[in-house]
Amino acid sequence: MVYRFDSFTENKINPITGCEYDSSWQVLMLTESDQYKMLVGSKNGGPYSIKLSRVQCKEWMFRAGDFIDFSEKNGKNVILLMPETDYLTMQSVYAGHSFQENSLRWYEPSVLIHSTCMENWISIQKDGMLKSWNRLHAEGKISEEAPIGSKLGDPVDFRNYIMFGSGIPGEIVVQSKQKGKIVMDADAEYLTGARLYFDAEKMARDGLLIRDGCHIKVKDILPLKPYLLWAATWDQVGLESQTSTPRIFSEKADQMFQVYRHEEAGL
Repeated sequence: MVYRFDSFTENKINPITGCEYDSSWQVLMLTESDQYKMLVGSKNGGPYSIKLSRVQCKEWMFRAGDFIDFSEKNGKNVILLMPETDYLTMQSVYAGHSFQENSLRWYEPSVLIHSTCMENWISIQKDGMLKSWNRLHAEGKISEEAPIGSKLGDPVDFRNYIMFGSGIPGEIVVQSKQKGKIVMDADAEYLTGARLYFDAEKMARDGLLIRDGCHIKVKDILPLKPYLLWAATWDQVGLESQTSTPRIFSEKADQMFQVYRHEEAGL
């Protein structure tokens, strides 16, 4: 079910039930902030929430539509903080779309990146595929009690998915996992792993891409073939050692990936 509000207090009491939230509830708030594009997490003991800035996030209507579509298809209840006029306009714009549609949107990258530590990369190559945290845990390949994202309030069902993105954030996740806490410093040293570049158009065409309003992800497993385009490790991108920073490694890897793509295209 979708419940829309014009105002909303972030705390642990559900305004619909009058009780504390359970895991079936998620919140999306449309804001006017110029300080961020999206923010995720929970506040004051409240449920997992996504804040979308109308100012910074030009595609907010598609993201809000995906959030609702994905949540409802997965048995979640949704609370929206959004004026009714915006809600109606969003529904009109999103009509005919789906969180799992098989073509990329105008704002979505044609290449998606997944970052992992070196130990995991060795295992991934042996398996010939990426696996979700829950799949790896069930196979006994990881012993940690919870993924690092749990420290940010990520819902438990995130563990069924493989997350993708671009830029520095994937390296921040690897760095944070190594240090056992959330470390947002892109210039702090860590041990680089592998930065994997995937064909997003092919993944979408084959019905694998899932959009939840904030993340692009794949459920359970993703074979390396035919989706992996290139894998970057410290030696391939010209670093002197495995020790670097998220900023340096991601920038050098992205630069080398562009060189690789040009060579593949014969340019």
